[in-house]
Amino acid sequence: MLGVVFTGESKLEIREFGDPSPGVGQVVVEMKSSGLCGSDLRPYRSSAEELGPRTEIISGHEPCGIVAEVGAGVRNVRVGDRVMVHHYSGCQRCEFCQTGWTQLCQSEYQKVYGSGAHGGNADYELIEDYMCVPMPEGLSYEEGAAIACGTGTAYQALRRLDVSGRDVLAVFGQGPVGLSGTFLGAQMGARVIAVDPVAERRELAVASGAWKSIDPMQDDPVSAIYELTGGRGADCTLDATGIGEVRANAIRSTRIWGRACLVGEGGTMTVEPSPDIIHRQLNLYGSWTFSKTVLEELSNWVVERGIPLSDIITHRFTLDKAEEAFTLFNGATTGKVVFNWD
Repeated sequence: MLGVVFTGESKLEIREFGDPSPGVGQVVVEMKSSGLCGSDLRPYRSSAEELGPRTEIISGHEPCGIVAEVGAGVRNVRVGDRVMVHHYSGCQRCEFCQTGWTQLCQSEYQKVYGSGAHGGNADYELIEDYMCVPMPEGLSYEEGAAIACGTGTAYQALRRLDVSGRDVLAVFGQGPVGLSGTFLGAQMGARVIAVDPVAERRELAVASGAWKSIDPMQDDPVSAIYELTGGRGADCTLDATGIGEVRANAIRSTRIWGRACLVGEGGTMTVEPSPDIIHRQLNLYGSWTFSKTVLEELSNWVVERGIPLSDIITHRFTLDKAEEAFTLFNGATTGKVVFNWD
């Protein structure tokens, strides 16, 4: 089979790997779609020295496909089942694994697939059987791939914020996660303010349901949000950038008694706790991806409500075009980008 590995300095290779064979409790998934995530760009841009053993590991943590083979003892899925992959393994005994939050497992068995184990940018992926999440009929494979990380991450953050039609929601950053936050927030009935310096991404945000968009290179986003909300500030804000100044702006543009959520990875942040948080009675959340239960909940919600999730997928590639796909994605002008096999 073929698989994509990062080799350093924004380079990659499509390498030949042996087809996987499942052991006890394992499943082989034939890939149908695999998404590119903003968190892929950090290893993609890293040096070979920084990557270390990851130069031998297949990338991709948004896999979606069909069960091709099962090992002994597998009872929860069958060959032919359509599945998304919750891309974490763990001990399956701790409280976090038992509740579907395998990424929070503190044991030596915890792995993130696509970085600590072979991921989904390949023809096949070998996973543990409990990593499979069933797909409802009506959900396409590429929609399943989007849900399997970026869109699922945005949905869980919106759940934490308890977003509804009563809210003005400001989303900072309109990459795959932020754009998903804008799109889903609008579907939940919120008036969404999309903040991003890239014109193409602001245009995508408006097309995806944003009420207003702000170019932070032209206007101070905090002042602009207060102006748009009659001086109150946004009811809730979501940072999907991981950039310190942007995170602080998300917090400062939140109204008194409001809710702010940080979902963008990495970086640092400097705020003044008393004026920025304490004296404004803010609820400040951190949100890291999603549980298996939330992943299944989102997929059913999308299908039952007829939500056109494919609208945020702007580019589709075959695996042999991986270099072109990542070069484009690295330019930060796209919506969701996926590899499709069929």
